[in-house]
Amino acid sequence: MLLLRIFIAFAKVGLFGYGGGPSMIPLMQEEVVDAHHWLSTEEFVDALAMGNALPGPIATKMSLYVGYKLAGMPGALAGLTGIVVPSAALMLVLALFFFQFKDHPKVQATLIAVRPAVVALLALVVYDIFPKSVKGWDTALIAGVTFIAVAFLKIHPALAILAAAIVGVIFY
Repeated sequence: MLLLRIFIAFAKVGLFGYGGGPSMIPLMQEEVVDAHHWLSTEEFVDALAMGNALPGPIATKMSLYVGYKLAGMPGALAGLTGIVVPSAALMLVLALFFFQFKDHPKVQATLIAVRPAVVALLALVVYDIFPKSVKGWDTALIAGVTFIAVAFLKIHPALAILAAAIVGVIFY
């Protein structure tokens, strides 16, 4: 029964995570932290940080992590299957029609309206995890330097995470 619940939770994320991996994070947080209480917010943030430090799509790594934590390899497989299969099936169906209708005004209007909703959901994730991740001037400094390095200096996010991990090992 747990494997089915893992599959369904991640299938919901896979079905409604429009915009790719980052847009799936708030949906995943809702399922994993709020709805099922499989992880605490702190554990979710730690998994997110670890997932961002590794190559590949964040949603698949998070589904593997949560599934494995809950039910070992069968859970990891249930989470991965749940996150990948619905969106892959929809992508195949969409590919059949999208190229034919991609320039249609209603399709363009839909995309225009969905993009800011995804941004708002990402902002919600930041709002939720900020107080649990940035607890003092030192962690605020790490967050600020990381933001500047990635946003303005174009440092790869994985390098920024690695640098923050090294800072953590040295100072904490």
